[in-house]
Amino acid sequence: MDHQVEAIDEILEHYPEEPEFLIFLLQDIQSAYGFISKESMQMVSDYTGVPITQAYSVATFYQSFRLEPIGEHELRVCLGTACHLKGGQRIVEELERKLNIKAGETTEDMMYTLDTVNCVGACALAPVLLADEKYETNITASKIKKILKKIESK
Repeated sequence: MDHQVEAIDEILEHYPEEPEFLIFLLQDIQSAYGFISKESMQMVSDYTGVPITQAYSVATFYQSFRLEPIGEHELRVCLGTACHLKGGQRIVEELERKLNIKAGETTEDMMYTLDTVNCVGACALAPVLLADEKYETNITASKIKKILKKIESK
């Protein structure tokens, strides 16, 4: 039995084998691994008795669940009203060009995942980029270059 299967078994043991614990199990697995693999989804489905198609329906319904691994650094651009009006979409496009990926994707080297979010609650500081949960505000193309350079130098 490989290490990840053992660790998932440990997570499963914390909950009763009942369908109502599906979301809690998925949250714990994602918290431990950053995403929910096909294997772990199958294990949770088997454990809770929830059909695999229903488990996938739940995981894809909630935006917080990921079914693919994410990069070492997560970049999330706010596209809420204030950020959108102040150029949030241009920030997304600039990052897509610099990273050679589209929003929702991860770079091949697993260094970056680029996503968009609806609002981060920092409207007065728009446009806003969350780089590994750190708020970067009043973003411009030149600031993007500095932020990526800072991340790469870590």
